Amino acid sequence: MPDPLMSLVIAALIAGGGALIFWPDKGLYWRWQQARRLTGRVLIEDALKHIHESQMEGRRATVQSLAGALQVTPDRVASLLPKMEEKELLRVEGDHYRLTPQGRDYALHIIRAHRLWERYLAEHSGFTTSEWHDLAHRQEHLLSPEDVEALSLQLNRPTYDPHGDPIPDAQGKMAAPQGQPLTALAPDQAARIVHLEDEPPAVYAQLVALGLQPGLEVRLLDREPQRLRLWIAGNEQILAPIVAANVTVVPLPDQVLTEPTATERLSDLKPGEKAVVSGLAPGCRGTERRRFLDLGILPGTAIEAEMISPSGDPTAYRVRGALLALRHEQAEFIQITREGANQ
Repeated sequence: MPDPLMSLVIAALIAGGGALIFWPDKGLYWRWQQARRLTGRVLIEDALKHIHESQMEGRRATVQSLAGALQVTPDRVASLLPKMEEKELLRVEGDHYRLTPQGRDYALHIIRAHRLWERYLAEHSGFTTSEWHDLAHRQEHLLSPEDVEALSLQLNRPTYDPHGDPIPDAQGKMAAPQGQPLTALAPDQAARIVHLEDEPPAVYAQLVALGLQPGLEVRLLDREPQRLRLWIAGNEQILAPIVAANVTVVPLPDQVLTEPTATERLSDLKPGEKAVVSGLAPGCRGTERRRFLDLGILPGTAIEAEMISPSGDPTAYRVRGALLALRHEQAEFIQITREGANQ
């Protein structure tokens, strides 16, 4: 004869398991269904962005280019496109695709959300430059037009993101791209960086590591087939052409050219050496910049390297009578003039 207590326990477990799986809105089945719907919408929105960017650059968006951009198989793209056509977001033109006015508006909403969120991360978070793109890509799919408009207002309606890409306004209007590739500069020509392409990530990481950013002045010193020799932020740098091609610049007139002067960073100081803070690098943004200012790291402040930790990082610096431990990457943001350098 079955044990009534055991039967009751088994029934409770079955009921609990069923509730865990099928509970409306919160059960595993419903969450799986929501994830499927979200994944499908994200793919459609990413496809719209790719087609829009292709049109803006005079390229044709194809099944193959979409598969590469979305990181899915061509078969997955082929199953996605009829749904987009059914929603009147795109139209087929031979072997490529173009956005309808409705598709263009949708794409511009996603682009606006992405670029505004990157601007927000740059100004109001402690995330590093290399993290902005992925974080903004996640967030762009969650923001409604009302959310995006509120974010734009909070940021004082910026027209460019931190990489120099124009941000569409609520009507989809945005500034026209400007500049030319860094690789197109003539020898001994100076220019100002106006845009850094943040894809592919590996190339962008190299640009960030070199301290490149919109607004920075550069000078092409020499060009060879396999490399470009440049003067950037007071230092000579070597860039491969494939990396330099991701930098857009505006040439400066001759009268604006300035003689290059070496710029030292706090990270260059050895223990026992002293210097004066001359400024913070333009790439120092958001909470990091505010933290430095709160710590009294201002132009004219005396600073001395005292000791390096046994692991080699961080280093202890004496500032206004207090010891501060700064990592190498943080010390790179602080520009200095060595004590006695101008004497």
